[in-house]
Amino acid sequence: MTTIRKAVFPVGGLGTRFLPATKAIPKEMLPVVDKPLMQYAVEEAYAAGIREMIFVTGRNKRAIEDHFDVAYELETELEAAGKGALLNLVTSIKPDDMDCFYVRQPRALGLGHAVLCAERLVGDEPFAVLLADDLMLGKDQLNGGATVLAQMVKAYERSPGTVLAVQDVPRAETKRYGVVDVHGANAALAEVFAMVEKPAPEKAPSTLAVAGRYILTPAVFESIRQQPRGAGGEIQLTDGIAALIGKERVQAYRYEGRRYDCGSKEGFLEATIDLALANPELSGAVRAHLQRVMG
Repeated sequence: MTTIRKAVFPVGGLGTRFLPATKAIPKEMLPVVDKPLMQYAVEEAYAAGIREMIFVTGRNKRAIEDHFDVAYELETELEAAGKGALLNLVTSIKPDDMDCFYVRQPRALGLGHAVLCAERLVGDEPFAVLLADDLMLGKDQLNGGATVLAQMVKAYERSPGTVLAVQDVPRAETKRYGVVDVHGANAALAEVFAMVEKPAPEKAPSTLAVAGRYILTPAVFESIRQQPRGAGGEIQLTDGIAALIGKERVQAYRYEGRRYDCGSKEGFLEATIDLALANPELSGAVRAHLQRVMG
């Protein structure tokens, strides 16, 4: 059994970058090809051995809970119609050995606050945090390779402590991310000695940005509680993690794979095209269409 048993999914955001689509539909339920973003993230956690999924939700997020619940009417109709493949597809969304828990984030006070809302459900053990609008695909994952979170769990098992997924970004984009400075610039797993939330390019300590996957220790909860509001007037997870540097091991992990920023329209479209091209049933038609469009 994996050393990381629980995963937290902060899903209370408003999804304003996708209005009007997200006026009534949670952004995490927007589909990439044939699965919502939320399902990709949960499947990634499940593949890493995690079986307890904790969703930090907000108003108008009921569709997420419904997606991972039993749909008796739909399943009955599919069974009666002899549509076994579709029935298996629907029932596989929530495997029998997976448990889902939900807690409300009453006010949108930032990612740190969302993680803090899960404290009672997490308890006194290390846990993962996955941001669903970052769709992450491990290297060769579609052909059986390890997911990004599975890579991180292995890194944690080799060197326990906080583990942050990181990637290099253009310096002009550092203002969009938490940015770290590390000992051992080219190492796959390196100790972090500085961390800043959304620094201006000229003030960024490096171009190594934190992506939407974390393994955190329970010490982060008290650390978050002690932080004043940071960038944007929000309670920042980055600030809580940064305060742990020097008190416990905080590490940056250069994952093998690809991140799609599906919180942006550009990233969402890139993910949709790439995953459609990787789908045997769709790749031929999609490739032909792209060739026609590109001339």
